[in-house]
Amino acid sequence: MKEFFDTSVLVAAFWGGHVHHAPSLKLFASAEKKHSGCGIHTLAEVYAVMTTLPVKPLIPPEQALLFIEEVRNRLALVSLSADEYFAAIQNAASTGFTGGRIYDALLLACAAKSKADAVFTWNLKHYQSLAPALAPRIQTP
Repeated sequence: MKEFFDTSVLVAAFWGGHVHHAPSLKLFASAEKKHSGCGIHTLAEVYAVMTTLPVKPLIPPEQALLFIEEVRNRLALVSLSADEYFAAIQNAASTGFTGGRIYDALLLACAAKSKADAVFTWNLKHYQSLAPALAPRIQTP
């Protein structure tokens, strides 16, 4: 796989008011399943973020679902087996990561599994600290 999308890039692509909307949308618009992917958990994250953004008017669930369908149409969905999932949590625990960072660690495990040449995120330093082995491939759009 050529490229792996983090939730932060997808939210920025779909929300026109995001500071990184233009580069995120450009990258997403060029994505194709044969070379682009994201973690399957990203679908839930995008839905959760889009339906709780502090914007007026609020983004309704039906609109968020359309975004999710677009992700599903454009990106290959990468999932972890039960053993891979547990190993990612075990690795996070052994390195002392706590709280919600586990979700990013799981997405990075999906990126590693997909053998992505590039992992796109707007949480660059955070992702690089979570996955030093992937750090050279972690970048912004």
